[in-house]
Amino acid sequence: MTVQEQLAKLFHETQSFKWDRDKGFKLASGEISPFYVDCRALMAHPEARRLVAHLAYDALTDITFDCLGGLELGAIPIAVTISDFACAASPQRLWRTFVVRKQPKDHGLGKLIEGSIRPTDRALIVDDVLTSGGSLLKAVGVTREAGLHVDHALVIVDRLEQAGRARVEREKVHLISLLTIHDLMRAVTQV
Repeated sequence: MTVQEQLAKLFHETQSFKWDRDKGFKLASGEISPFYVDCRALMAHPEARRLVAHLAYDALTDITFDCLGGLELGAIPIAVTISDFACAASPQRLWRTFVVRKQPKDHGLGKLIEGSIRPTDRALIVDDVLTSGGSLLKAVGVTREAGLHVDHALVIVDRLEQAGRARVEREKVHLISLLTIHDLMRAVTQV
């Protein structure tokens, strides 16, 4: 079984993927989808984090960047997991992490981005699930406004809905997805 197949199977085993052809699930956009993908629940499991990190590390081999992060809350465990795995696998890959707040802090320095960034950094944006691309593009915009260069983004699952990939790539961001909704559907039918 491939690493991708193992991760897709874990979505089912951890009940992080639900499929309801009849009622569906209401998404953040207000749209109804027959699928519910819960990467926060998935990332609560160490084996799932290991598989995500392994797949991401392999997918990022030829991409040069200095730091990775995305919107709070979902991007935090993804970025940290990938960064830790990369550091253990290759001491030259010291990818720093950051998080983009949904709103600036109303105290202290009032930062919108927390973590370790420099204005000339090449940043990789990470997110859990791609649907319309809205949250990922918000993170891209804020990161670029801070002076970072963003050419790549990585998601755990591309739902293949609402033209999310096309919206992201229109902004000159190459999108990498570890799995698609089809991978998760196949895993459900094999269990």
